[in-house]
Amino acid sequence: MANPSFWTQANALLRKNLTFQKRNVKTNVQLVLFPVILCLLVFALQCVIDTQFDKPEFKCGCVCRNNRTRCADSEKVCGIQYSDLLQAALCAIPKPPQWPPLLQLPEPSNRAVRTASLPFSDFPDASCRITDSCPLTMLFTAENHSLAQTVTASMFGSALSMSDYYDRDIYATSAMNVLGSDSAPGQNNFIEPAFSTGLPIYYLQRNCSDAEKFGLSLPIADNEVELKCAQALNLWRNSSSEINSELYKGYYGGNTEGQVNEIVSAFDFLNSNENRYNVSIWYNSTYGRHTNVLLRIPRSINLISNSYLQFLLGPGTKVLFEFVKEMPKPESNFRLDLSSLLGTLFFTWVVLQLFPVVLTSLVYEKQQKLRIMMKMHGLGDGPYWMISYGYFLAISVTYMLCFVIFGSLLGLKIFTINDYSTQFVFYFIYINLQIALAFLVSSIFSNVKTATVTAYIGVFGTGLLGGFLFQFFVQNTSFPRGWIIVMELYPGFALYRGLYEFAQFSFEGSISGTGGMKWQNLSESTNGMKEVLIIMLAEWIVILFAAFYIDQILSSGSRKSPLFFLKGFQKKTPFPNLDTQMQVSKVFSQMEKRDVIQEKEKVEELLREPTINHAIVCDDLKKVYPGRDGNPDKFAVRGLFLSVPQGECFGMLGPNGAGKTSFINMMIGLTKPTSGAAFVQGLDIRTHMEGIYTTMGVCPQHDLLWESLTGREHLLFYGRLKNLKGSVLAQAVEESLKSLNLFHGGVADKQARKYSGGMKRRLSVAISLIGDPRVVYMDEPSSGLDPASRKSLWNVVKHAKQNRAIILTTHSMEEAEALCDRLGIFVNGSLQCVGNPKELKARYGGTYVFTMTTSSDHEKDVENMVHRLTPNANKIYHLSGTQKFELPKEDVRIGDVFQAVDAAKRNFTVSAWGLVDTTLEDVFIKVARDANAFDTLS
Repeated sequence: MANPSFWTQANALLRKNLTFQKRNVKTNVQLVLFPVILCLLVFALQCVIDTQFDKPEFKCGCVCRNNRTRCADSEKVCGIQYSDLLQAALCAIPKPPQWPPLLQLPEPSNRAVRTASLPFSDFPDASCRITDSCPLTMLFTAENHSLAQTVTASMFGSALSMSDYYDRDIYATSAMNVLGSDSAPGQNNFIEPAFSTGLPIYYLQRNCSDAEKFGLSLPIADNEVELKCAQALNLWRNSSSEINSELYKGYYGGNTEGQVNEIVSAFDFLNSNENRYNVSIWYNSTYGRHTNVLLRIPRSINLISNSYLQFLLGPGTKVLFEFVKEMPKPESNFRLDLSSLLGTLFFTWVVLQLFPVVLTSLVYEKQQKLRIMMKMHGLGDGPYWMISYGYFLAISVTYMLCFVIFGSLLGLKIFTINDYSTQFVFYFIYINLQIALAFLVSSIFSNVKTATVTAYIGVFGTGLLGGFLFQFFVQNTSFPRGWIIVMELYPGFALYRGLYEFAQFSFEGSISGTGGMKWQNLSESTNGMKEVLIIMLAEWIVILFAAFYIDQILSSGSRKSPLFFLKGFQKKTPFPNLDTQMQVSKVFSQMEKRDVIQEKEKVEELLREPTINHAIVCDDLKKVYPGRDGNPDKFAVRGLFLSVPQGECFGMLGPNGAGKTSFINMMIGLTKPTSGAAFVQGLDIRTHMEGIYTTMGVCPQHDLLWESLTGREHLLFYGRLKNLKGSVLAQAVEESLKSLNLFHGGVADKQARKYSGGMKRRLSVAISLIGDPRVVYMDEPSSGLDPASRKSLWNVVKHAKQNRAIILTTHSMEEAEALCDRLGIFVNGSLQCVGNPKELKARYGGTYVFTMTTSSDHEKDVENMVHRLTPNANKIYHLSGTQKFELPKEDVRIGDVFQAVDAAKRNFTVSAWGLVDTTLEDVFIKVARDANAFDTLS
């Protein structure tokens, strides 16, 4: 039969994977339910929050004045309520309120005073902080000193009387004077926090009278706001560098005393003169560092500009700055998008959930040695990687599509606002990276439970570290961007960063109505999505290549050198202990029997004149395991010469540790021979193992099966690997099931996990024979079978060996005698004898075994009777009146034994007796004992 093509193998594996997937519907449903449940949880929380924000207190309406609960409609105030900051963001404001312009002032306890770090004599003494009477300090410098002094002298007007605010328009009055507040600024001017927080408003002037220090009241926004006088102190400095130093030392942490000495503002007139106005203004920007607030800067600009105009045109000249106000806005509903706030962490877990699924599937095949089994039945690395990768990719794409579609149907903004093509590219690249990473990591683990626990710790650990550490670094603008990129080299953090960017765009887009992330947004300097996509794409390629490379080195089957791709340029190096090995081979050559020598000569002849009739030829095959920790080298196989023709079943017998498994492992490609060669169908096992796999069948010592696949599905898969198709495949599967009693009673369509040990064993034998392989290795095929099943299996093997070569290992002498055309007894790594069972019994069993049971009183009589038959008799067993003797065949005749027994019966009671020829078991024991004795002597 022709060797299966690449696509035939790929088709077989794909069909098996689809069947396996069908068997795991429950697991698939659970997998899909995880993101569904998280999306539903976010959706439910979103509904609860939306319901809360739909209550009247969060909407524009009409309320009673002064926080009363009941009042007439005529007394209600409708629209924006000045006491409620939230309504400023929700209500329609066609005519925004006007507010007096203010200076941003430091709190009384933070105003600049004389300290060790600011020892200037023109600063006020620190005792003023006790009475909250410290002046508000402003610094000045200029190239033209006199001009600066003249200009700054007119910045603050004369004292203000209470009647000015009641008798005149408040905005016109505030335009003529300087007001300030130490309250924190707001994010808009629909409501000015200075008039709603209960803090006083300060009136700045050169000196405050005692009456003004007690404060006045300011009627604004339906409230009486306390108005206090505050002294403005203008101080001259020689240069802008001096100003910078004082500003820094007055800032938080800028001095060693732990005090805050804030200066209101500073002005550098630079090269200003009568014909040139050029001023730099210092102001405190820290209020808007972390939030987008409106800094109270315009009043400072107007203040210094008016002073310069008065310097030029006289004291009556002013540019009036009456009020500030916001732009009109429509009514809006407040919606807090939880998918954007919580989605980064939750959805990181959702996407990473796929990693343990892929990893455990790969490690399961490794742990159960299913990958090895598939490879030994002809599955190449190319079809395996293509189908396995494509299989996991299809599952991942389906999973992510369900995730995104379901989230979109629920209306989660992180999906609906951001551009779907951007999301598709991001998720597609990441799931490919994740699959490649799972292939790479699977080479580390050999146990499914360990891999599963480790993977899930990684999943939840990545989410938590991303949410509580990595995100902090991303938001901290002072943290080096280079280190952010280094952290994103870890795929989990790259995923988190991408989801974070989606969440940021969806959150801002849902509030502003500008929409989410689109392709053009990737060019923005603050958007990290572009670098994430580049990193993930590069890592995908690198990790996929590394995973394939490591798989080839640690491949199921014989391991390759790390430089296997340079094999053609490497020189072969001898095994380090080759001299010792040759000496040992010479020692053992001295004890080689005639049949072993004949087998060696036969192999040499076959190598000179190759023939296709001999399926297996081993030429001086050796396997030596190097010693470790001071232990000597272990010689597992010592110069094996063996030929097995087509149509022969060769049985390998030997005690445990004799080297049978090492020999089988070399022949099926699990380990490489130390030296020597072996040819299967003319192909060298050292260089053409891939070709040998296509014509080989293996029944391993332990059943390697998928527990969720049925017996029929196993045979269909392995049959397709052997290039069986259509009706030929169906017929071969049915015949295999019937021949091994796996067809009737629905056994063929039961999952392997429901099989008994004997049924699994029979299925393993059926797998090894499906597809008519030319060479079959069976390692103890009948272990664990009942007598009826064993008999049935023997019939199958007898029928199968007619057109193929079979190497069979067993500890059952009955099985060896029934199935094997020839036997080889293997002891201490060497073939001790070769021949058919009759030849071996004749050659090594030249005795009869005589057994007699009598009372203890007549044991001596029995012994005397045996020695009269032959003085060369050897007692081999003696227990409670039962004795066994070996009688050389050349010394006795069977008739003489019967006559002696009849005579003995007349003299004493004989309970039982028997005479048997040498069994194969006796031969085995004798050969093993002799070989061990020689090994001990040598």
